[in-house]
Amino acid sequence: MKRILVLMLLALGLSCAHRVNKHKPWIESSYHGVITENTDVVLLDPPLVALDKDAPVPYAGEICGFHVQGLSAPFEGVVLNRTSGEGRLRARGPIDCERQREFTFIIQARDCGTGPEGHGEKRSHKAVVHVQVGDVNEFSPVFGQLEYHGSVTEGKVYDSILQVQASDQDCSPQYSQICNYQISSQDTAFAIDRNGNIRNTESLSFDKESHYKIHVTAFDCGQKRAAQDAVVHIHVKPICKPGWQGWSQLIDYEPGTGSKPLFPKMHLETCVGLVSWIRTTVELETSSAGRGCDRQSYSERSFQKLCGASSGSTDLLPAPSGVFNWTATLVVDGGRDSDLTYRFDGRQAAKIPDWVVPQNLTHQFTITTWMKHGPSPGQRAEKETLLCNSDKTEMNRHHYSLYVHNCRLVFLLRTDYTQTDSFRPAEFHWKLEQEKYITCLCAGGEVSKAKFTQYFRGSLSGLTIRSGKIASQKTISCLQACKEGLDITSLESLGQRIKFHLNPAQSLVVMEGEDLEQMKAALRKVSYINSRQFPTKGARHLRISTAVQCFGEDVCITVPDIEAVVMVMQPSEPRIIITGAEHLTVPASGLALGLSLFRDLHIISTVTKSAEQTNTDHRSGALKEIAHNLDYCDIMVLGEGLRAGLESLELHHSALLGKHLQYVNSSTGMSIYGVDSVCHYTEVIRQVRYQSRQAVDSIRTFRLTCSELNGRYTSDQYLLQVNILHSEEDIEHVNHAMAPPKYMQIIHPTVTESNSYSLVVLAVATAVIVLCIAALLVVLLSVYRLNQPQNQEHIHTLPEKQADCDGSSLSITVNPLEVRQTVYMLKQHKTP
Repeated sequence: MKRILVLMLLALGLSCAHRVNKHKPWIESSYHGVITENTDVVLLDPPLVALDKDAPVPYAGEICGFHVQGLSAPFEGVVLNRTSGEGRLRARGPIDCERQREFTFIIQARDCGTGPEGHGEKRSHKAVVHVQVGDVNEFSPVFGQLEYHGSVTEGKVYDSILQVQASDQDCSPQYSQICNYQISSQDTAFAIDRNGNIRNTESLSFDKESHYKIHVTAFDCGQKRAAQDAVVHIHVKPICKPGWQGWSQLIDYEPGTGSKPLFPKMHLETCVGLVSWIRTTVELETSSAGRGCDRQSYSERSFQKLCGASSGSTDLLPAPSGVFNWTATLVVDGGRDSDLTYRFDGRQAAKIPDWVVPQNLTHQFTITTWMKHGPSPGQRAEKETLLCNSDKTEMNRHHYSLYVHNCRLVFLLRTDYTQTDSFRPAEFHWKLEQEKYITCLCAGGEVSKAKFTQYFRGSLSGLTIRSGKIASQKTISCLQACKEGLDITSLESLGQRIKFHLNPAQSLVVMEGEDLEQMKAALRKVSYINSRQFPTKGARHLRISTAVQCFGEDVCITVPDIEAVVMVMQPSEPRIIITGAEHLTVPASGLALGLSLFRDLHIISTVTKSAEQTNTDHRSGALKEIAHNLDYCDIMVLGEGLRAGLESLELHHSALLGKHLQYVNSSTGMSIYGVDSVCHYTEVIRQVRYQSRQAVDSIRTFRLTCSELNGRYTSDQYLLQVNILHSEEDIEHVNHAMAPPKYMQIIHPTVTESNSYSLVVLAVATAVIVLCIAALLVVLLSVYRLNQPQNQEHIHTLPEKQADCDGSSLSITVNPLEVRQTVYMLKQHKTP
């Protein structure tokens, strides 16, 4: 009975417990929440609260948890108060808005069941939760590209030249949108709107500035600035104007580089104009009469000789020297480094000595020169005399003259002028083109008191006159050939599509054709060439003019002329070095037959090559011997001049055979002139003899100087002192006191590239060799004299020493002096 009662009570308890937790918890059906990224608190609307009708029954009426369903939902529910059912939704880890901006998941509430262990728990219905992630402005705007390029045409204002764009990685519209752009460069002619469109605020000029560079930045709607600005390049295009493009205004020319194209990238902009025919003229102006055609290098007489002209022409405007001194006071165009172009300003003239000017031109003659006629102020009818040969009386009768009058060149000739009763004048007229150089002649006129009139205004270069001979066409063509000018040899490859013409002076080329592209190709082939060994540095001006015809249009495009400059750089300049004996001692009795003054002469020409000028020589300042021409050498007598009939410098005409050389003699010395090699000059000068029939001086001093390019490059001054002994006592005294060898050995070193150590060794070795050979010859000479009778007369005659013209190296050379009954003795000798 008792057991039955216990069972009944237990069953009753179970039945009561089941009836206590009879309700499920209750929550809202949906929730909306917000969480700020990088935080864990979710703000829900409405708040998270669960209710249970079993309250206040313990456990059954209490809330023990919130269950979140959804594996991708990074949230969890937390119970804040079991009795009130209040809870909170929080993130299990960091939330990144840029990865996911919102979440949707399911949440349920559960009660505590019937006891502490949670048995018999009940769950609420499923509620939907929407959570949005709040953005933080953590990113700066970034431009799509760091550099932008745009272009405008000058003179035009644009609404938009180009657009820049920036973006932001933030997730919200507030922070991810770009709200503003700004130009950070100061004082610019451009503006930008909020969409990134850039415009110019004023018209732009290509000549003023062809390229603009501005910096642009961006801001998001949270006013965060871009970390790096964008650079915007705006190029200003000129208004299309017909003309040549792609050419350089300054062209450098290095001497010795041959032909150089002047316009390798040149092209013609026609602005869509259709051209049916085009003619282009390229003109090179050297600004000095005859400069381009080698008048700068040589005198007119020498130049004619090189061109094969007959001998006998007279140079009336030579380079100033000891003998040819009448041009010394004339003004030279361009200074020392220019060609011998003399400038006459209407107040200058040259009085040419009688022995220079031919008095009778005969029935055939040739007069040549280069003339540039300058502006002539005053009356139009005023004569300007270039060359005049007149009476040496007050009548001032012109026998022949050349003058400019009324834009014409006039030549007056009176034949047989020696017959006072026969005049027979004749005049020849040529019309002048005042803009061009004239191939004709020039100088001044003379009366008895050297009073000049009818002065010439302009520039003259190289005036020669030859009577009795007319120059051949071959000679004239050679004289017109130029070493400096325009080179169009490559134009021949264009065939017949381009016709071209080059003037004889190579200073003007005219090209014409119907194909524009062919004309562009032809112009790119026009080159400048200067084949002279030592061209004058400085500017050569270029002018290009163009004429075109268009298809079926009354008005065609006009192509403006362009001007450029060819700048010839400084060439390596030569140095002319003269070496030989500096002192000679000779008895006066031996001068009657003549003394060879320069038997031991050597002339060399060198240039200094820097390391930049050669790839094989890395030492700067190295000397290189060069093949070189001279144009004159002067042997001047220092002190009192040579006494007429008693003293003279002699040179046999046979010494000039086969050479382009001539010489003149005077009381002041001898001048050897003509363009020829250093070797030939050396040969000739070695054969110059000093002769004295009655020597009264004890010392005679001679100075030798040589020149190239009309005095542009001159040698050092070589001085030779001749000591003349007048008594047998002086001769014997000198001979016994010094006991010299009969012949002195002379070392003539060649100029080579070497370092300082090698030069020292060479100098020491040379001195030792000279001393040894001198001692040996003293011994031999002493033995020889001991074996000779005291009264025996003897004459040593040796051929004149010839220069080493084959270029072989020079070594020790024995140079016996000519003697007759006495010994010629070299008192001193100095080698370089």
